[in-house]
Amino acid sequence: MTDLIKIVIAGPRGRMGQEAVKLVEETENFQLVAVIDHKNNGRKLADIFPTTQSQVKVYTDIEDCFQNEQADVLIDLTTPETGYLHTKTALLHGVRPVVGTTGFTQDELTELKNLAEEKELGCIIAPNFAIGAILMMKFSQMAAKYFPDVEIMEMHHDQKLDAPSGTAVKTAEMIKENRLSHQQGHEDEKETIGGARGADYDGMRIHSVRLPGLVAHQQVLFGAEGQTLTIRHDSYNRASFMSGVKVSVETIMSLDTLVYGLEHILV
Repeated sequence: MTDLIKIVIAGPRGRMGQEAVKLVEETENFQLVAVIDHKNNGRKLADIFPTTQSQVKVYTDIEDCFQNEQADVLIDLTTPETGYLHTKTALLHGVRPVVGTTGFTQDELTELKNLAEEKELGCIIAPNFAIGAILMMKFSQMAAKYFPDVEIMEMHHDQKLDAPSGTAVKTAEMIKENRLSHQQGHEDEKETIGGARGADYDGMRIHSVRLPGLVAHQQVLFGAEGQTLTIRHDSYNRASFMSGVKVSVETIMSLDTLVYGLEHILV
């Protein structure tokens, strides 16, 4: 029998957080022990989350939560402003963070990696939890060896806070490992309206779209003489991310370092 994994969820009222609560409640070897919210301190989850009967306590202070609850894993689905603080606090309390918040700086990732290894704890930070999105990134990395001219178009709902998305940045980083570095487009190219060509990452371009009705979508377009190659992934609801969250929670128990991106744990 698989050992029970005790879980705290930060951000339970968000759309991703609601799916995570459902996932934990429906997974046999997962147990929800508390949630962290920016309000509703001391109330029960069922009071603020109408689709559950869970009586676990709501905390607004993460330190207070970890001092009063026994937890193995923190699932953090909050905002860039609080994700770093939550991740660091969890590691300091011996709790393994699974983080879906993007926007960490390289210095923050390095600090968290050093802390995870010092504590001998797993930590997973994933720009995207959808398995299909991870495959899109890996396929794009493979294609970049043969198609060095590429543009990335990421499209998300209009409430997303960061641009470009963490998935787009991670895709560009992975492509860079296989791509011959060069500046794309005409050498005398001029933007008649600033930003028309998108963000420049190692010579390739990243374009961000924010519209109501979208969830999370990305297209990687490669061009070569006489041909193009398009690799695209679409998430139509937040439930699409839960397969990756589940894999992360199960995998993190055997890790002793920080892993950035699910492509490193998928076999």
